[in-house]
Amino acid sequence: MLELYQFEMSHYAEKVRLILDYKGLEYRKIEVTPGVGQIELYQLSGQRQVPVLKDGSEIIADSTAIAEYLDKKYPEKPIIPSEPKQKGLCLLIEQWADESIGLNARKGLIGSIGSNQNFRTALLPNSVPDVFKNLVGAIPQELFGFLGMGMGADAVKDAQAALKRDLTALCFILLEQPYLLGDTPTLADFAVAGLTMYVKFPTGSYLNIPEALKGQGISGIADVGTFEPFFTWRDKLYADFRKSSPFATPSGSSPTSIDID
Repeated sequence: MLELYQFEMSHYAEKVRLILDYKGLEYRKIEVTPGVGQIELYQLSGQRQVPVLKDGSEIIADSTAIAEYLDKKYPEKPIIPSEPKQKGLCLLIEQWADESIGLNARKGLIGSIGSNQNFRTALLPNSVPDVFKNLVGAIPQELFGFLGMGMGADAVKDAQAALKRDLTALCFILLEQPYLLGDTPTLADFAVAGLTMYVKFPTGSYLNIPEALKGQGISGIADVGTFEPFFTWRDKLYADFRKSSPFATPSGSSPTSIDID
């Protein structure tokens, strides 16, 4: 069985999970636990980032490389078009989603965590005691800016403005067609859907995340009606192709840091 070394909250891992579900491939999620799991991942793939896919003796790191591998190895229900122009557009949109939506969504999420106490505590697992949740909620916004590697208010504002432009463009593209490149879903659709996870977390049982977090996202984007056409499209994509999420098997237990692709 395919094994996906992942972090449940990684939007790049979510892109891969969407592709695996669309293709109907059985896979086992292995949650990369900071510490021992990070060492194991490095020994397996030569790097520390997730996602990493293990298919027998094949080890593939990076969400784009995984998508290309899956389409070659399991060509049924292809996600990369064969027609040259469509293929070029698909790969271009996927790269744009990785570099614009993916990076700006992370910055926007950090901004929302810093400015919204309720959203901040919603990120914590249900098993965390209320006393600790209250302490986390009381952390000053300025400290979260420091924890966000010094990212200031201007960086958050610029990221949110870029996301709004991206989502506006997507709404126009999807106005008269069911998918970004026409009548069939492609890698472009799954990249955009997965990488907007931080912008607004999907509802339903797709992700092993706290219930209070589902449907929440970046303030000023997730909670306004302007981009509802896009999120309605994404919700339908999830309903049509994403499976309920199985619990992941942990890979280690010692605390340290881990990078997210």
